[in-house]
Amino acid sequence: MGAKKILMIAGDYGEDLETMVPFQALQMVGHEVHAVCPDKKEGDTCPTAVHDFVGDQTYKELTGHNFTLNYDFDQVNVEDYDALVIPGGRAPEYLRLNDDVLKMVRHFVDEDKPIAAICHGLQIMAAAGGIEGRRLTAYPACGPEMKLAGADYQEVPPTEAVVDGNLVTTPAWPGHQKWLAEFLKVLGTEISHGKELAHQD
Repeated sequence: MGAKKILMIAGDYGEDLETMVPFQALQMVGHEVHAVCPDKKEGDTCPTAVHDFVGDQTYKELTGHNFTLNYDFDQVNVEDYDALVIPGGRAPEYLRLNDDVLKMVRHFVDEDKPIAAICHGLQIMAAAGGIEGRRLTAYPACGPEMKLAGADYQEVPPTEAVVDGNLVTTPAWPGHQKWLAEFLKVLGTEISHGKELAHQD
């Protein structure tokens, strides 16, 4: 199957790795990714945050990068996109209050298009009403609201991913490898390593 057109909904203080890695990796294998944020245009930036454990009872939010958006939020026509990526971090907390964001996410849910959501990104899906009866995972601290929203919440190690049809989720960035690999399968992306070279003495 050919290259896909993917929408990524980013926001201020989204998790750095959960924004940068899928944005770059999906383009690396040939897909087109439009990263957008409400009230921002192509060339604007979103500050990201690095979430790390430094000995406290919960993670600390450290300064990340300025992530450059490559498309205007107001120009998005969801019908044009084959799939959706929702990064985690603190951004979903406020993005889920935006009606336009919720309508966008609902389109992908209703049309059963592939969705890759990670960490706190599932908060947006819960607010959009898109997770009832779905088998998924999220950042553990989001588990209670996943259950309250009717999801079949799975508590899995942060290195694991959960797949339910076209929905691919993982608890946090340590799960990138499996999360993205499973998402590529859902997208129909095949990566070939070619023939192995014969060992030469």
